[in-house]
Amino acid sequence: MAEDYQIIHRPDGRYVAEVSARGRDVLRNHMINAGTAFTAAQRADLGLDGLLPPTVLGIDAQAARVYEQFQTQTDDLQKYINLSSLQARNCVLWAKTITDHLAEMLPIIYTPTVGRAIAEYSHWYIRPRGVYLDIDHPERIESSLLAYGKGSDEVDLIVATDSGAIWGIGDQGVGGVLMSAAKLAVYTGAAGIHPNRTMPIVLDVGTDNRALLADPGYLGLRHSRVRGEAYDAFLADFVTAVRRVFPNALLEWEDFAPDTATHVLSAYREVCCTFNDDIQGSAALVDAAIWSALSAHGERLTDQRIVIDGAGSAGVGIAHLLHARMVELGLSPADARARLWALDAAGLLVEGDPMRDYQAEFARPRADVAAWGEPGPGGFTLAQTVARVHPTVLIGTSGQGGAFTREIVRQMAADCEHPIILPLSNPRENSEANPADLVAWSDGRALVAWGSGPAVVEHDGVAHHIAWANNALVFPGIGLGALSCFPATITDATGTTTASDTAISLLRFAAMMMPPTHNIGARRKNRIMLLRKFCTCVTSLVMRVMSEARSNLSTFSSDSSCTRV
Repeated sequence: MAEDYQIIHRPDGRYVAEVSARGRDVLRNHMINAGTAFTAAQRADLGLDGLLPPTVLGIDAQAARVYEQFQTQTDDLQKYINLSSLQARNCVLWAKTITDHLAEMLPIIYTPTVGRAIAEYSHWYIRPRGVYLDIDHPERIESSLLAYGKGSDEVDLIVATDSGAIWGIGDQGVGGVLMSAAKLAVYTGAAGIHPNRTMPIVLDVGTDNRALLADPGYLGLRHSRVRGEAYDAFLADFVTAVRRVFPNALLEWEDFAPDTATHVLSAYREVCCTFNDDIQGSAALVDAAIWSALSAHGERLTDQRIVIDGAGSAGVGIAHLLHARMVELGLSPADARARLWALDAAGLLVEGDPMRDYQAEFARPRADVAAWGEPGPGGFTLAQTVARVHPTVLIGTSGQGGAFTREIVRQMAADCEHPIILPLSNPRENSEANPADLVAWSDGRALVAWGSGPAVVEHDGVAHHIAWANNALVFPGIGLGALSCFPATITDATGTTTASDTAISLLRFAAMMMPPTHNIGARRKNRIMLLRKFCTCVTSLVMRVMSEARSNLSTFSSDSSCTRV
């Protein structure tokens, strides 16, 4: 429990802070510091007379001033740093600011801007942002968790990363703590989870990023990544400590390397209440985007030819969910798998070639590519695959900027009236394509959603509204739903992942968030309301599915999933 204050739940249902700190200690604690919003009576009671300017400025006026300062910044990274500094000194004002301007600030506090902040973390570091656990001192795990100053019932949500694969920028070592903090910021802004009840954690196991290791200012462990038994033991000690210190907390895994992410989720999903948004949330978003685009032209998922460029944990998670959807719609498992092509850095996945275990399910039979000729040193390329497969859907999770070239897009547009193209990688420089190019190269016929924020593209006098296909539309509701019904684990309800299935039902209800959409250009207030309704529906569905799982129900309907919200 924090020594400076405690949160009291009153009989009337209100939560209030009972503050024991006085004077400058109040102003130093970002959870109770209200700055100039302290009333005259509060200033007298808390020993703040003379420590603040004399005028009392309420939180609305404070928020207006902060937003004005935000607007004067021309660089997104500087906007991020300013908001981070605000959070460090006045968390309530920060929460109000990002909540009031969520649609505008989401790409700042989360992707794509947080990627830049992570890459430069050691150079602009101001103060710690969470709990730093390192593999060189596993004996300190539990004491470090306790040092955060929270009691066993005072942490609801933990986001932990080992920074092995920050989407688009790879291994970032200790700087990945900012991704954990960014996820929690979205939980606050979209789901209303109190920041005082969250904990960002970085699991520092070293880094293979040579630029970081050569940087004299780097703040993380200065050795290569530890893997194998020592890594597994470190993770096991961490999970054991979390369950002992914060037994009611939901644990989300974030930005682990592909093989590690799959392994960790499999190892602990039945041990504690946990999920991986990179695997489960990404799949939900892609399914919704494709469903929305197909609905616009009366097409069916089972008729599509889908190429996934980037067969990491997110890409394979997408493949699994799309495969499950096609099976649900009547295809045999083999026929559904035949409509999916996946590529990694070594080219198209083909049986018999070297690949990770979790990729093998989506490797093409060698007979399928027998007529393609001999592959090059890098296997069958994306361009070769598109030319041979004639895909109707192209998904990018590779982190390779510019991978969707003009030739590839022109080929798709020649074979398909309305190609669905989803470059999802962040930050912008790592996106597989720029939406403006996709629209132009397809002569305005492509249906596009991407991972780097909503955009409007003009082509031949027509405004094309590009939707933001980002996990921020999914994970806040999943987390809030799980916290609302306190499950022991997030388990399977229908043979596929509960969290993903739940998000899918909601995303289909709220398909107006995906292409084509008129909401991207709407007033900011309307977009905020839509995102929160979105989150509320996901929460409702998570609670419903988990309730049914407890009752051992084998199925649930998604047709009217949000009509009661």
